[in-house]
Amino acid sequence: MSSDKEEPTITAYRKPDEAQLRRSLSPLQYDITQCEGTEAPFDNAYWDEKRDGIYVDVVSGEPLFSSLDKFDSGTGWPSFAAPLEPGNLIERSDNRLFMKRTEVRSRHGDSHLGHVFSDAPTPTGLRYCMNSAALRFIPCADLEREGYGQYAALFEHR
Repeated sequence: MSSDKEEPTITAYRKPDEAQLRRSLSPLQYDITQCEGTEAPFDNAYWDEKRDGIYVDVVSGEPLFSSLDKFDSGTGWPSFAAPLEPGNLIERSDNRLFMKRTEVRSRHGDSHLGHVFSDAPTPTGLRYCMNSAALRFIPCADLEREGYGQYAALFEHR
């Protein structure tokens, strides 16, 4: 039996072609997601965002993190203790900048998002340190309208 309204499926998330990326992303978003750039700490959109909602890949729209797992790491970038959808993340070894780190990328958009570190005082001990320019924040009140209604129940108790 099919319903009148289909929820987006994981296969709906994809990376647009190069021309579309250049049209839809700002130069900073493009540099970060496609060229593995990094934005300035304390001078980005979501480092101090306090509203309830979810964060999705600015390239593909795939859901990545929830404000329920966000914490102030003192670094100036949005930091999360855990992903909202672990299957939407890929972790890779990153030895650039003369240090060993773990890069975090979106699975379907192949966007560089940031890095994950095991130095957090959170229940997981992990700090997913993300670039705001790689993310799009969807406030709780807009989840249904934006096609992410399945996550609204996470915030009902708040």
